[in-house]
Amino acid sequence: MQRARALVGVLALGVVVGCRDKASAPAPSASASSGPRTYLVGVSQCNLGEPWRVQMNADIERAAAAHPNLKLVLKDAQNDSLRQRAQVEELALQHIDLLIISPKEAAPLTKPVREVFERGIPVVVLDRAVEGEAFSTFIGADNRVIGAEAGKLVNKLLGGKGNVVELKGLMTSTPGQDRHSGFRAGLASPASPELKVVFEADMAWLEPNARREMESALAAHKKIDLVYAHNDPGAHGAYLAAKAAGREREMKFVGIDALPQEGVRYVQEGILDATFAYPTGGAEAIAVGLELLAGKKPPHRVTLGTRLFTRENVERGGEAIP
Repeated sequence: MQRARALVGVLALGVVVGCRDKASAPAPSASASSGPRTYLVGVSQCNLGEPWRVQMNADIERAAAAHPNLKLVLKDAQNDSLRQRAQVEELALQHIDLLIISPKEAAPLTKPVREVFERGIPVVVLDRAVEGEAFSTFIGADNRVIGAEAGKLVNKLLGGKGNVVELKGLMTSTPGQDRHSGFRAGLASPASPELKVVFEADMAWLEPNARREMESALAAHKKIDLVYAHNDPGAHGAYLAAKAAGREREMKFVGIDALPQEGVRYVQEGILDATFAYPTGGAEAIAVGLELLAGKKPPHRVTLGTRLFTRENVERGGEAIP
């Protein structure tokens, strides 16, 4: 977490950095007449249908705006791995100096990311990992840890007994897999035969999908004590389905993301009982990118911290999770 704060601090310096040559040779300095070199930064976002990803792009743009020598080219893959792969290849043909990518899925994007990296172009991977180690730096929170903390919280909230619904993010993505496996591990600590997941479904991070899946859960189970969703839109969709059925007061709702205008507000309004912060890493991506363009070698992996927001602590800004 200290490393992440240090990287963000780079943004405040406002210095012009040099470029790392594709062969890792020292970069030539710009002449006084020509001014500082402009660097072309390709940003590949897997989709902009989720508020959290809109926030990620906004964080990237805000951080880059402090550096006039950075020019962004933003691509939206519209939740299509093949489209994102083609867009990465297109960005490489535009001779970008740096690639920042948040992949939809690991497997389909591993090869194009590796090809860009092997061409000598620095690559910063955000949020969702690719397979292997062919990238410069991965930045993201530890989804397994967040999932485990959510599981422990659910166990505590229910006193070790009750029926739980799990609405999962896209399970072909690493965050969805980690938030699921971490949750199940945390839920079983301590293990209780009276605490059961009675319904689970992949809602692919989307609120309308979550609402539809929750309607199915409500139809199948007369007793639901808590809903754990892999993101706040999923938790909100579940709440709306329960409210439409007149059952929202019977259960608790826990989500992940904690955007101020979304998850945190839901907790303040009494819709969610808790949410865990999942930082976008947008500002950190620009900070790391500046280091890479300067020929420096930042950490291969940067892990961002999280905070728990509950109705008891939300007005105090939540509580940091060690």
